[in-house]
Amino acid sequence: MSVNVPIELGYEFEVRASFEDVFALLSDVPRSVAHFPKVDKLTDLGDGVYKWEMQKVGTAQVHLQTVYASKYTSDPAKGTVTWAPVKGVGNALVGGSWKITDHQGKSTKCVLKIQGTVDVPLPGLMKPVVAPVIEGEFEKLVEKYIDNLIKVFGGEV
Repeated sequence: MSVNVPIELGYEFEVRASFEDVFALLSDVPRSVAHFPKVDKLTDLGDGVYKWEMQKVGTAQVHLQTVYASKYTSDPAKGTVTWAPVKGVGNALVGGSWKITDHQGKSTKCVLKIQGTVDVPLPGLMKPVVAPVIEGEFEKLVEKYIDNLIKVFGGEV
């Protein structure tokens, strides 16, 4: 029995770095993921597919580790980096996108959207308790990731 927790997040920010620098980092999955907190392991499965293994949370007896794979595609002409969930890998399905826009060469606007689901091996009765915790933890990780990127890109405008 498991609890299925939906995740949907959206963020928008503007940084001092050039479009080229921002796109180069965000479209390079290993470089980008290096700024994401609590990633235990990132594995290149080939053909733009990467498997994420997050650090285990909880105690030695009771813990959760989120594992999933996504297929990444980037398009510099459109300023997009997108990823789609790969079924059958791990306990989560995660997709999303970056939309990167140049602002007259002075700054770069970044819009991040993430959607997915995480399956937690707990009875369905636990969903009202577990879902907010998982959603909150995921949100904290993504916000820390964005903070890390903003620092790399020289701060917000």
